[in-house]
Amino acid sequence: MSTTQIGLLTGLVLGLAAAFGGFGAFLAVLVLGGLGLAVGRYLDGKLDLAQLTRRDRG
Repeated sequence: MSTTQIGLLTGLVLGLAAAFGGFGAFLAVLVLGGLGLAVGRYLDGKLDLAQLTRRDRG
């Protein structure tokens, strides 16, 4: 299991533990799952945060 998969799984589990039931819980799981995925991809080296913060100065 890669760190991307572990990060996604961790985010989803934390989201489920944080909120049970309703649309708010769905949104919490969605956000925390996405955050876990992003962290896992960063740790795998598949996400370059410098591209997100770099600005074109032209």
